[in-house]
Amino acid sequence: MAKTLTLVDEYGIILQALKILPNEFKVSFLESLAELEDAECHRTRKFPKTRLHKVKAIKQVIYRADIDKISGWRVHVQYVNGQIHLKDIIEGKKHDDVLDIIKFKKSRYQ
Repeated sequence: MAKTLTLVDEYGIILQALKILPNEFKVSFLESLAELEDAECHRTRKFPKTRLHKVKAIKQVIYRADIDKISGWRVHVQYVNGQIHLKDIIEGKKHDDVLDIIKFKKSRYQ
């Protein structure tokens, strides 16, 4: 059985995603969460589904994971005490304004 990391959803990102994501991306969202939980992906630093990478040009260490690359839907996460904390879900058409979104919700990010 694969080892998993703990996902913490203190802001209700999963519920929000189920409300706002178009139906065609809901399965992709669940696949993204599964990849984020998979300890092997973190050990090897390979994330073929989410292409997990650090958000640049910002002080905090924030990562973004693709739900769907083409549509631009993404999830922001942070590592806290060995756990992955879901911080926000970003609409496809807003993914280019990532720094503004982080600044607007800065209390969520450590």
